[in-house]
Amino acid sequence: MEFYKTLEMWYLNNKRDLPWRKSSNPYFVWLSEIILQQTRIQQGLSYYNTFTNHYPTVLDLANAKEDNVLKNWQGLGYYSRARNLHFSAKYICNELDGKFPTTYKEIIKLKGVGDYTASAIASICFNEKTAVVDGNVYRVLSRYFNIDIPINSSKGIKYFKELAQELIINANPKEYNQAIMDFGSMVCKPQNPNCENCPLENGCLAKAKNMISSLPVKEKKIKIKNRYLNFIVFTNGEQTILEKRTGSGIWQNLYQFPLLEFDEIATQKELIKKPLLKDYNTSTIKLFNPEPWVHKLSHQHLFTQFWIVDTQNISQTNSVHWENIDNFAVPKLIHKFLDSYKTK
Repeated sequence: MEFYKTLEMWYLNNKRDLPWRKSSNPYFVWLSEIILQQTRIQQGLSYYNTFTNHYPTVLDLANAKEDNVLKNWQGLGYYSRARNLHFSAKYICNELDGKFPTTYKEIIKLKGVGDYTASAIASICFNEKTAVVDGNVYRVLSRYFNIDIPINSSKGIKYFKELAQELIINANPKEYNQAIMDFGSMVCKPQNPNCENCPLENGCLAKAKNMISSLPVKEKKIKIKNRYLNFIVFTNGEQTILEKRTGSGIWQNLYQFPLLEFDEIATQKELIKKPLLKDYNTSTIKLFNPEPWVHKLSHQHLFTQFWIVDTQNISQTNSVHWENIDNFAVPKLIHKFLDSYKTK
């Protein structure tokens, strides 16, 4: 049986019951794909449900305030995706008369939409023969055809896209694309793949050559940069201070406590020399987390400390009542601190 037919048959009997698969509404598929980028389905489901409840249509999302969108996104990370989602919703409503684009060439013009997402929407919602290539697809194809070209190289990206496109020509795009992604997630897994129950096992070249564990191949990652962040949590018992981040960056337009960054782990002695601390009439300074919390991003590791600073010198500017602090969209690190702080 041909590769695509085998996968489609497998999918018919094994496909996962997911809410966005119950409709061909491109808004729902788009929303799910953006949420699930680098997010497990189990975690992404709750966010998908939150967004569809708050913003059941693309118009509702377009009319929402950015702060509310970011608050609903809180915990997923990569906040630029939420901002792009919001931007594109407004673009669809204002520039496209509320009509979602129907072809790959038009869908990929949406801000924050790349080849994978455009292919997924175009094939699933409009049955266009454009192949998806995500981590699951890379894994299935590299193993089945025993391809050792690095998947994160320019050559690899082009090669696998062309191969995937060849394989979809005779397939049902909607079923095939979802089949190969589910198959990679459920059977051809990164660790401990279920080769014994794999319908493709007989034709799998990597299996025949005992290369499963070596594929897919990735080029070495870039050097990780360490950063040392110190959040200053001013408090007078009733109020604290939050600042809205401006400019570009991963936490753009999110709220945080005043921040001081050092070249290494900071001590209290180093901290109190900074003008930020001198500007406040502080009575006590206490380190909340003796061991820095390490937040790992793709290109940097954030070593983070939170300093509790008691002061009566909190003006109305940027002041927030502790009882209202959950109304603000904050980075995951700040959210983790708030959860811990409330329980102490």
